[in-house]
Amino acid sequence: MSIEINLPEVLDDVTAAFYRYEQALTGNDIEVLDELFWHDARTVRYGASENLYGIEQIREFRAARPSSGLDRQVQNTVITTYGRDMAVASTEFRRAGTEKIGRQMQTWLRTEQGWRIVAAHVSLMV
Repeated sequence: MSIEINLPEVLDDVTAAFYRYEQALTGNDIEVLDELFWHDARTVRYGASENLYGIEQIREFRAARPSSGLDRQVQNTVITTYGRDMAVASTEFRRAGTEKIGRQMQTWLRTEQGWRIVAAHVSLMV
């Protein structure tokens, strides 16, 4: 089996979805954040201090988290697509006032509704 890596049109689509998510995250646009996660009980998001299983727990977390101090700068972003329907996005981020480097990985899947995050992990380097 041969999988085509980084087909240009697929990479463009996932890159746009990734940066749309980033804009929604720093702007606390909960509606777009919810839209971009797969609405399924099997969706997983491991955060810096929480493990969330299923879209309902992810929604509850988003609704309860503070809406300030979300600005960050991303760096070393790598997006790789596998065929036409799957991708992984990895990035580092920094927030003002701290030297800590954050890391974020997302697994994206093309669904009937468009590209959606099916798994995510966020952590901070100590």
